[in-house]
This record gives sequence, structure tokens and C-alpha cells, in this order.
Amino acid sequence: MASSISLLGYCDRLSGRPGDVIEFKVSSTHTADFDARLVRVISADPNPDGAGIVEEEFEASFAGSYPSREQSFHPGSYVVFDKDVPIPNGSDIRMEAAIWPTMPGTDAQVVACLGSLQLLLNADGCLSAKLGDDLVATTTALKVRRWYRAWLVLNRGSGTLTVGFMALDAHGHSETQQISIDATQLANDARPMIAAELHDGIARHHFNGKIEAPTIYASVEASDGAVLACWDFSQGISTTRITDTGPHAIHGRIVNLPARGMTGASWDGSEMCWRHAPEQYGAIHFHENDIYDFGWETDFSFTIPDDLPSGIYAARVSCEGAEDAIPFFVLPPKSKRTADLCVLVSTFTYVIYGNHARPDYTPAWDDEFAKWNCYPHNPAAHKEYGLSTYNYHKDGSGICHASHKRPLFNMKPGYRTFPYGPGSGLRHFQADSHLISWLHNQDMAYDIVTDQELHDEGVAAIQGYKCVTTGSHPEYHTRETLDALENYRDTGGKLAYLGGNGFYWKVALHGEEHGAIEIRRAETGIRAWAAEPGEYYNAFDGTYGGIWRRNGRPPQALAGVGFSAQGQFEGSYYRRKVDASDPDVGWIVAGIEGDILGDFGFSGGGAAGFELDRVDTRLGTPENVRIIASSEKHSETFVLVPEEHLTHITNWPGEPVEDLLRADMIYYDVPGGGAVFSTGSITFCGSLPWNNFDNNISKLMRNVFQKFTS
Repeated sequence: MASSISLLGYCDRLSGRPGDVIEFKVSSTHTADFDARLVRVISADPNPDGAGIVEEEFEASFAGSYPSREQSFHPGSYVVFDKDVPIPNGSDIRMEAAIWPTMPGTDAQVVACLGSLQLLLNADGCLSAKLGDDLVATTTALKVRRWYRAWLVLNRGSGTLTVGFMALDAHGHSETQQISIDATQLANDARPMIAAELHDGIARHHFNGKIEAPTIYASVEASDGAVLACWDFSQGISTTRITDTGPHAIHGRIVNLPARGMTGASWDGSEMCWRHAPEQYGAIHFHENDIYDFGWETDFSFTIPDDLPSGIYAARVSCEGAEDAIPFFVLPPKSKRTADLCVLVSTFTYVIYGNHARPDYTPAWDDEFAKWNCYPHNPAAHKEYGLSTYNYHKDGSGICHASHKRPLFNMKPGYRTFPYGPGSGLRHFQADSHLISWLHNQDMAYDIVTDQELHDEGVAAIQGYKCVTTGSHPEYHTRETLDALENYRDTGGKLAYLGGNGFYWKVALHGEEHGAIEIRRAETGIRAWAAEPGEYYNAFDGTYGGIWRRNGRPPQALAGVGFSAQGQFEGSYYRRKVDASDPDVGWIVAGIEGDILGDFGFSGGGAAGFELDRVDTRLGTPENVRIIASSEKHSETFVLVPEEHLTHITNWPGEPVEDLLRADMIYYDVPGGGAVFSTGSITFCGSLPWNNFDNNISKLMRNVFQKFTS
């Protein structure tokens, strides 16, 4: 697929330490060379009423000009093989599979190929068999989301090609059709392919839906003694490998990460975990818009020098008026630190939301964005670049895989999520720059560590820092990242959680494909989509998915507060509950006058907004917690989150709903010298830069960081 944007790029890794190499991949449709330079990103907020985009130029070895070239990309998942299937001379061929189509009748969709022999759905949704130019199809279109046994038979003796299916439900509807053909067209050795066909080396006619147990026989009837290849998708579910249990070991691999660990035709609901009954989970769900790695070639690379300060950087590329920025994060040398404060960058959350196409987007948004000279491209207008896990595949199934190995529009400086409401309308990467720009304004030294290092290295990635702080929305975590943060806190570390709806969803990382993240939206929580019954367990690591609360690790147990309410992207304020004379926590509000905190800000107009966290001792909030302030006066758009509801008139906490629609700003000490400060609001960091960084939220955070790093 050709690029519809003239200049665009991404990098092979989002973070690195001195000595690490980051490769940059750029597609340019221009005829002139493009230029590349290095900048440090301090503020990514394009709002002209604030700091605006602030970047510092840095020298870099890659700075210079490079030839423009357009690099294409090819969405759609399928299975490829490196070996041919040996076909006995003159033998008949039977090819069959169990299929669960999700978009029949939209276009030709290949179930399986053996050379020029294909089992497919035609554009009308009818099962078809094709050999060269000869095609036979059933007269009945297959139904959506129903299991069928589908097959074709090439009978060389009779010179016929037959196609048939049987519905695997109580009705058991079946049909067969047959035509006469020249049966000598198929070679004695033929390359197989599943869920697509190759045309000039590019996959096309992708199948949408599940496929299970595709098998090829050297006979008209299915028999164990005639098996040429039999692919068991229940083996190697956590890998990209496809196993052939037949005699010739025609093993394969998946491309573009279709969903594995899916319920198959024999799933009966008796087991919900694919590890416990793999024979019931032998299906793979393929999609024509699956995408993992664009596979672009490298245009230039950057070896991070020893003297480059830890921070947020971007390779800025430009050509004939077009410009793009490719952000990445630089860490200090391993096992060293250059500051007392560590900013934990939530790259897992950034990628999970990567290219979120909002359903309320209209082209009129672009006109609003242009007024601020925002990043000009929106994923809702360019869905071909792959969407986020907050979107759906074309067949209506939720997208459960994410990757940074493609251009991510909402990780670009200047990208604006919302064109309406008070403030800048920023989330994630750009919203977190409110904290970064504040640290620069306050002349506070900091190091960067990302989720990836926390996952890979454990607590060692943050050990030794006097304080570790999050940004606005550290929502997605692995077991390893939570373990590391708990270990840090419980061994004397000071943790600052400056966001809302954090530590909420559980994700898994792929063991072979770097950068691939999986989310299964199981049971409850505010969900963009709901996983199918029986498909709550991650394929990548075999563990139960869903929210951490349902996995026995509610956010309150780590940060003292957890998700309670959500509304529109708007903010209110906190009313403080302690004063400076308090001997235990007065230092937090020292020098602050008045009880109203944060009734201003560049995120929703207030420090307490959008998604709110509160204390709950039954979910793990420590008994010694001190509530510094709580928010109030939220609009009617704010509602209790689903996991708190029991019935239409009762809730899990057993309290009036209006009392639960709040953010709690809290502090508590941890035995061993550790401590936690949490704000319980996504919009909190947006108040830090207000009034040129001179405000009571700025003062409060300076108090906290000075205490935590002293």
C-alpha cells in the first residue's frame, strides 16, 4: 500500500541508553532529498496561550540530507511457509479447514492455497474452489460468525473440482458443487499459504475470521494415511510459529500477528484458558487490516552518545515544506543515574493508544487544529496506517495487538486529541510534556526510564533514585512493571503518581516480536470493546487478561488510589483537607493560601478531571493514608466506572454515587522509608504550566519533589 502522507517516519525502538543504536525509517514521496536533525522535546503542547512547542537543537551524527524514497506497507495477516508440499505424482488432492467467517460477501477471501489451487470465499460470500482460471462455487453464502467445515477436492481421475461445506451447528446445513476441469494444472510440488494469496510477492485477498486445522490430503477422502500436511494452530500459541503435524514438517510462520489462543469449533465453554485445553483453542483469527511491523528499510541510524543528557528527543525530518518528528527516549547509562528524580515514561500506554481513531472525529477538527499549527494528520482520516486497541477491525472484532513499528500520529509533538473544551485538548505523550516543561522551568534535574526498561530490568532500572514519578496516565502495565514499582516503593523509594486511571489494564509482551503488546479486554472495566467468551487469556504469555483489579492487584494496593469515575475531558478543582500546620503532611501544602487547588489548567480547565481515582481500603489503600485534598463539583457527564456497579441501584463500595465521583490527592508512608504521593486525576499535570508555571499546583509539586529528593 502506498503512503498517502508525503513525509512520515518511525524508529525501530522507542528508547535506549548511551551506546544503543536507534534506526529511523522514513517514507518520502518528494523528489528532493529530505533533511534530518536532532531536537530535545521540552514542550509538545501547540497551544499558543501556553509555552507552545519548545525544542532544543542538539548536534547529531545523523544530521544531514538523505535521498527521498516512498516506502510501502502491507496490512493483513496470513501464514507463509518456506517449503513446498510434495504431491505424489497423479494423486488426488483434498484441502479442508474449519472456518468462522466474519466478513463474507465483501470481497474474495482466500482460506488456503496450494500453488494455484485455492479454497476461498468469493465476492458473494459463497465457498469456492479455484484452480487456475477454473472456479466452482456453492450457491449459498456462508453466514457471519458461524463455524463451517469447508473443503475442496481435486479428482484427477474424473477430472473434476468439487467444493463443499457443512455448518457445524444444530442445523448442519451442507452443500457441494462440482465442475469438470483439466486436473493436470497442479504441479507435483506446490507452496502452501493460509488466509491470503501472493500476487507479485504481495499478499492480497486476506481472509477475515477464524481458521482452524487446515489439512491437505493426497486423496479424495480425509484419512490419516493420506495426510500431506496438517497444521495444528493450538501448538506454539505464544509464538509466531505454525506447526505441521504431518509427515513432511511443512512448518510456517504468521505474518502481521493475527490473534491466537482463539476458541475453535470444538470449544464447549468448559475451559476458559487455552493452556488447559489447547485442543479447544486451535483457531487463529485473521484480519485484512492486522499490522505489526511496516518493515521499512532504515534511512539513517543514531548511536546514542555518552554525553547526551537523558530526556525526550526527536529526529525531525523535513522536505519541501513537509515535516515530521520521530520521538524517542534517552536513558542514562545502565546502573547509573544523573539525577535524583526519575520520570517513568508510559510508552506501553502510548503504543496501546497509538493511532486511536476517535469515533467523534470530523474533518472540521482539522480546521481547528490548523489554527494552532498542530500536527496536521489524524489517524481517523488515515486508518490505513493501522489503528489502536481502542478501535475495531473491519470485521467488528476488537484490535488486541499494538506496536510502535509503524508511524504513530498521536506520538508526534503538536498532536492534539480534542479540538473542544477548555485547555489544550492533549493526552498521553503531549500531555506528559506538561510535566517535562515544568521540570525544565523549575530547573529540576531528571532522568528518563520507560516501561520497556522497567519490564526488562525490573527494579534495577529505577533502583537508587530518590523519587520516581509517573506522568498523566500510566494505564497499561505488565506483571513485571508492577513488581518493579512495588519493590522500589517497599525498599525505601518515593513514588509520585501524577495521573488518573493508572495501573489499570494488564498487558503482555510478545516473546519473539519486539514491541508487540497484547490486551484482552475481559469481563469489566471501561472497555472500547469486549473480548469474546473464552478469549480472556493472553496468547503472548498465557495469563489471564483484563484489568489488574480482576487479577488481584487493584491500583489502590500500589498507589493508594484507583479508578472511580469518568466524564468528558473537563476538569474541576480540589478542596484541600490539611493545612501547613499539620505535623505529618503539612509540608505538602506549605506556602499555599486558600483551600481551592487547581481550578485552572491546560487539560480540561482544571487539575481534577476526565478520569478520577479515589481511596478504598478494601481494595488496598493503606490504613495510614492521608487525604490531602479531594475534588468536587464535577459536571453531570461524570459517571461511576463499570467495575463499581452491582445493580442499577447498588454499587460495590455501598456508598452514594455522588460521593464516589471524586479524585483523592493522598500521601502515605511505607515501612522501610518509602512513601507514595498520588493525585488521582489525569488532568493534574496540565495545571503545572498555568500562569507561566506560577500557581498553587506548581508550588505543591515543588514541595513534594523537594521533600522526596532531599
